[in-house]
This record gives sequence, C-alpha cells and structure tokens, in this order.
Amino acid sequence: MTDFTHIDTFVFDLDNTLYPADCHLFSQIDARMTQFIEMTLELPRERARHLQKRYYAAYGTTLSGLMNEHGVPPQDFLSFVHDIDLTELDENAALRRAIAALPGKRYVFTNGSVRHAENVAGKLGILDLFDGIFDIVQAEYRPKPHMETYRRFTDYFDINPPSSAMFEDMPDNLKAAHEMGKTTVLVQSDATWFDDEPSDKRPAKIGETYDHVHHVTQDLTSFLTGLKTAA
Repeated sequence: MTDFTHIDTFVFDLDNTLYPADCHLFSQIDARMTQFIEMTLELPRERARHLQKRYYAAYGTTLSGLMNEHGVPPQDFLSFVHDIDLTELDENAALRRAIAALPGKRYVFTNGSVRHAENVAGKLGILDLFDGIFDIVQAEYRPKPHMETYRRFTDYFDINPPSSAMFEDMPDNLKAAHEMGKTTVLVQSDATWFDDEPSDKRPAKIGETYDHVHHVTQDLTSFLTGLKTAA
C-alpha cells in the first residue's frame, strides 16, 4: 500500500481529475470557450479557436487572456462556458466511499468556478464530502500554476503543505505544490480529445513521468482505496 500516513489534507483538482477525461465533459467547456469568443469578439470560429489557445498558452487560462486583452467581465465568461450537459456524468459510489474514508480535511482547488465545482461534484455524489472549494474568483483570477495562487489557497484554509497531498491531471499544476513540500499525485488518461492543446497545458498521458510528481495513477478511486492512511 502507498504510505500516506503523514497526510492529513487532501486537495483535488476538479476537471479531468475527480472525473475521468475520457467522459469528454471538459471538451464541452472547451467548445463553449470558442463559442463565447466568437460571439463576444465577433470573430469567425477558426480565428476564435486560435485566440482561445493562444491566450491559454500565454496566460494559463483563456479567461485571463480575455480579461487582460479585452476587458471581458469574468462572470460572463464563467457562466457561459460552464453551462454544460452533465448527462454523461454518473454518480460514483465507489469514489464516494474512497474519499469518505480519507482522514482529515478535503478540498477542491480549481481554475473553474465554485458553481461549476458544485454542479460536477453534486452529480458525482461527493459534494458533501469536501470541507471547501477554492476557485478562480477566490484566486483573484490568477490561475494555477501561479505560485501566489497556491499560497493564497494554502493560507485561506490554513494548510500545512508537508502534510498535504494534491491530485491533478495537469503536470504543470503540480510544480508549485511540489515546491511547497506537498505530496503530488498525477492523474493520467488515455483520452485523445486534448491532443491539440499546448504540450505543457494539457492533461497527462499514460506513461509520462516528471521529477516533481511523486505518484501517478490512471484510476483515482483505486489509488485512494489503496492508500495506507493515519486513520
């Protein structure tokens, strides 16, 4: 069993981490980002798509680029892109049991919105298991992987980094966590819908390794179930 007896705080990314990337939920969000740019900036789809990916690579989120370059109101963007169909997302009883068995505190740390996190976690049947959600609004629109956002999150919930573990699908988003002394877990996927994402801004693929990643898994539920914890 993987020894997590030193961990008393479990931090989870939301998209493509608490649910698998191959359910294509985030691909809906991705498409709605393009649509939002088309409508807001009155651009043809191809140009809107290009701008979306350029801002994502340069700023860490498309939203940050739109705010900085065009003064787009963030809540307009967040409300639109997270208005998605959750039909393909099923309640996950096994994941619920695994998270419920974890000792200490549990948090969601996302570049999305609280509303989106509540909708997704609620559909999965795990919302009530978390002690808090830290979103892009609380981060003052400075997304992961900015170190100041990790510090803000850690201070907000009074987390001790060496006794915390962070679960993420994005390798780049675990660098700051590792630097702070957190145990890092990378959730990998064999999904292909994100192949056109910038190489350093996409979910991890199976088999990828990084010096700042302590553990990797293709199945979050199985990984959590196999932990040796203090409880």
